[in-house]
Amino acid sequence: MLTWSVKSVPLLKDSEQGPERTSRMYIENPMEVSVPDIKDLLERDTYLKPYEQEIRRRYGCLKQLRDKIEKAEGGLLKFATGYKNFGFHVNPDNSITWMEWAPLAQALFLKGDFNDWNLTSHPFKKLDFGKWEITVPPKPDGTCAIPHLSKVKVGLLTQENQMVDRLSPWAKYVVKPAKTEGLAYHQLFWNPPVEERYVIKHPRPSKPKSLKVYECHVGIATDQYRVGTYKEFAQNVLPRIVKLGYNAIQVMAIMEHAYYASFGYQVTSFFAASSRYGTPEELKEMVDVAHSLGLYVLLDVVHSHASKNVLDGLNEFDGSDSCYFHGGPRGTHSLWDSRLFNYSHWEVLRFLLSNLHWYFEEYKFDGFRFDGVTSMLYHHHGIGEGFSGGYHEYFGLSVDTEALVYLMLANDMLHSASPDMITVAEDVSGMPALCRPVSEGGVGFDFRLGMAIPDTWIKFLKDLSDDAWDMGHMCYILENRRYQEKTIAYAESHDQALVGDKTLAFWLMDKEMYTHMSVLSDQSLIIDRGIALHKMIRLITHGLGGEGYLNFMGNEFGHPEWLDFPRIGNQESYHYARRQWNVVDDELLKYKFLNNFDASMNKLEDQHGWLHADPGFVSTKHSGDKVVVFERGGCVFVFNFHPNKSFSDYKIGVGSSGKYKIVLDSDAEEFGGHKRLDHSVEFFTKQEDFNGRPNSLMIYIPSRVAVVLAKAD
Repeated sequence: MLTWSVKSVPLLKDSEQGPERTSRMYIENPMEVSVPDIKDLLERDTYLKPYEQEIRRRYGCLKQLRDKIEKAEGGLLKFATGYKNFGFHVNPDNSITWMEWAPLAQALFLKGDFNDWNLTSHPFKKLDFGKWEITVPPKPDGTCAIPHLSKVKVGLLTQENQMVDRLSPWAKYVVKPAKTEGLAYHQLFWNPPVEERYVIKHPRPSKPKSLKVYECHVGIATDQYRVGTYKEFAQNVLPRIVKLGYNAIQVMAIMEHAYYASFGYQVTSFFAASSRYGTPEELKEMVDVAHSLGLYVLLDVVHSHASKNVLDGLNEFDGSDSCYFHGGPRGTHSLWDSRLFNYSHWEVLRFLLSNLHWYFEEYKFDGFRFDGVTSMLYHHHGIGEGFSGGYHEYFGLSVDTEALVYLMLANDMLHSASPDMITVAEDVSGMPALCRPVSEGGVGFDFRLGMAIPDTWIKFLKDLSDDAWDMGHMCYILENRRYQEKTIAYAESHDQALVGDKTLAFWLMDKEMYTHMSVLSDQSLIIDRGIALHKMIRLITHGLGGEGYLNFMGNEFGHPEWLDFPRIGNQESYHYARRQWNVVDDELLKYKFLNNFDASMNKLEDQHGWLHADPGFVSTKHSGDKVVVFERGGCVFVFNFHPNKSFSDYKIGVGSSGKYKIVLDSDAEEFGGHKRLDHSVEFFTKQEDFNGRPNSLMIYIPSRVAVVLAKAD
């Protein structure tokens, strides 16, 4: 029988251990654990029945931990507001209270500009459970002893009697040092005067029925050779996103990261919004502006690992190799060269849960996309694992129960904080019940990313000629998701935009994107094919691939160049660390056609709501003809992927009888097409079975064209 043992490396004295040390977490009889809605889960997926005991055990671990938190902390949501006590706080009388958790430190000291960096003049007092606290009285004139924006650090005496500097794990604002100050980031005391604090003006928007996500990065969102800002993003980019018909943004690289080229995935300061783009108040303004435009705002959160940086990261905060992380080999990710959290530790749970609640409450984010969930779920972190789909892979000893229970607890907390919360899991393994409620024994996410879809499109474009595309396999990948577990589909990932890989546009057209994207240039078969397939790939992914849709910034118009952040290897150049909006705004370039199609596709979904409708019904997947036909949300989607064969009077099956009209045509002039379809034509059904549908109609479908039909009034 599996157990969840909560142990520390190294073991602490009783006086240094948190409430979780009072008993070993162990589920004696898993089948006796009451899971409120497990019957619904097992009836929905009968393959889970042999693993009922394990599902109950996991839920039992969660319940046992949650009950301990309720008893010791006064509730889960209260536990998740550690930011109200830890780090620094300016009291009404302008005194400062500062608390840290450093269980293996011998002593802590506060130093900075305010005390001329005196090493020992401001010692912390040691409390129970490895906590330390200091109170700094106000100046004689009643003002705060530490001025706003002055530099501060925590001095720490290690077990080896070494005095070292650390940044507070709860730091709210850290900045890049000047070239003469070394490499480590500085913590600045963030306490702006009342008149400089941003006041939220707009309520959160309603939760979207159909989630259409625009994945974005503030720093690269400018066309200038520099880092973009929160203010510029709010003013210049958010209106573009709304015009394109997206109703949510997923913001990357917000949690501070010392290495810009990590894309935000090597976090050093978890509570600090990245100062590269502006101040915390300016991030609040950006989110508020997004809300005013009706956009849901999701934060790309990294709780799967942390940067190995010591001087400006969490690593070795108390002088040991553990503290927030597992000690020894278990605490290091071999591929990412980063540190791995100890999810069994009370104060680590407080830190991570509070981190989520901080961004929800302080900055008003509406939800979270959890990065690296596969790495969290398994002791092997997914390294070298193919995941065959056998259920034994999801319920065996390779599963990291501590991390899994943390994710259950995080989802439980977030959905308690807001019934409109949206959480998204980046998981490639396909773990069952990942996106089912915790009350069923699931992990509690609302969506998972359909990670196999972009990989398949790359394989099609890279390895196969157009006439070798298998329509059956294409549809299988797009439809292959767990019943009633919502998936966000996307045609290409942000990783494909990086140097060393290729976007869909590059795979399709890179040979001539620099010479034949002008409307005045000679006709190019490569560009014609690329524009046609780019539209078709996105539309079939949008229509068939999931219950949500995601696009990475710039891919909607086939951004002409990859991403490469400034680094030594490129002489710190910003040439590729930006988005060239000028090419889509230029009426003489063909990028506008792809952009127009993206907007029309999203706005048609607004009208028909296929993303929140039942999964599509595929009636035709003919690999010889290269034709796919499916119905969803009251629309009939027809795709002809054939490179050169058009079909007149092509028979398709439809569910509902009546008169149909064309509502979207990838071959239309405004999308850079050849205008081969007459939009005034109406299509009438015949009451005869065809391909499993009770009705049929005849349609002309040119080669490399996608058409969407809807019932005419």
